[in-house]
Amino acid sequence: MNSMTLTDEATPATQVVSAEQRYATELAFLAAHDDGPRPPGWLLTPRAVVTFICGSGDETLSLPARDGLPSRLRVAPKFVGERALVERCVVTLAGERGLLLVGEPGTAKSMLSELLAAAVCGTSALTVQGTAGTTEDAFRYGWNYALLLAQGPSRGALVDSPVLTAMRSGRVARVEEITRCLPEVQDALVSILSDRRVSVPELAGTDDAQAAAVPGFTVIATANLRDRGVSEMSAALKRRFNFETVDPISDAEAETSLVRRQATAVVQRAGAGFAVDDAVLEALVTVFRDLRTGRSDEGWDVERPGTVMSTAEAVQVAASLGVAAAYLPGSDVLDLVPGHLLGVVRKDDPADHGRLLGYWDGPVRRRAEDGSAMWRRLWDLRETLR
Repeated sequence: MNSMTLTDEATPATQVVSAEQRYATELAFLAAHDDGPRPPGWLLTPRAVVTFICGSGDETLSLPARDGLPSRLRVAPKFVGERALVERCVVTLAGERGLLLVGEPGTAKSMLSELLAAAVCGTSALTVQGTAGTTEDAFRYGWNYALLLAQGPSRGALVDSPVLTAMRSGRVARVEEITRCLPEVQDALVSILSDRRVSVPELAGTDDAQAAAVPGFTVIATANLRDRGVSEMSAALKRRFNFETVDPISDAEAETSLVRRQATAVVQRAGAGFAVDDAVLEALVTVFRDLRTGRSDEGWDVERPGTVMSTAEAVQVAASLGVAAAYLPGSDVLDLVPGHLLGVVRKDDPADHGRLLGYWDGPVRRRAEDGSAMWRRLWDLRETLR
């Protein structure tokens, strides 16, 4: 078979495809390619997990002919960030230690969590979404009340949580936005991560009174540093995790490439091709980066809005521009940029409207005066921000 660069499958029948489905061929190839030692329960070697997430660079991997697998494959990177960060995450999981990914919203913590789980154990589906309404049952167990009433407490009436399922099967459990859970709910994980077992008092005196974790079980959690409604984690729970900070993308070119790639995927799912000019995307990413960091590449100070100007938000704006270009012909997508930016900054603090205007009166105006036609057009659109 010919060399491949990516293993995205054919157009999916669902809006969102899990990492283990989307990259099934790639995962199978890497499992066959690297036959080195694996931690208990792992589908790939730790080295192959890193390659899966970070890519193989310019190297094209080779494999003897096998049914259903390509003979050569270049693994494309899926996470834009430091390889050392991914390696630390993999080492943490190999040691069956809890991993907590922290950072600002929109820095791909959830995506990294999903990729790690898919590569380590073959599924990212054992997930708890943390909210203010999440209860301890989401981490421990619940009951099938029809069976409970008919038969009384029994193993058959017990409903395992995603975490308990991961414990019994030696896989990775994911907890999204753990700090949105109430502190007393979060602390249900303390005994799970330390004792590696869940007690079921209702089944006392039976063989099912305790469920013990089998080798391979661990937990990946994510937490936003800036989020209303965040509940502080207890010191006891923090000690059960290794913390890794996922920072915003530092390289402008890499961020632009990521925004283009992900926005293209969104527009394709909407049934159209992505037709937004590269110059427009570069300007859009520049605005997000300036407002996120509080300083432009030229060294001009920028008042940062309270809203997080994340890469994820930039992707959504770029996707909206792409959909408009595809389905609302005749309009200049550049003319739509200020309105979409205003929609982003108004999400949290009304005063951010003034900060966006201040950005227009600063860097946008200066770039327009320097002769850039793109920024001149954006400066002319200032009135649309009022």
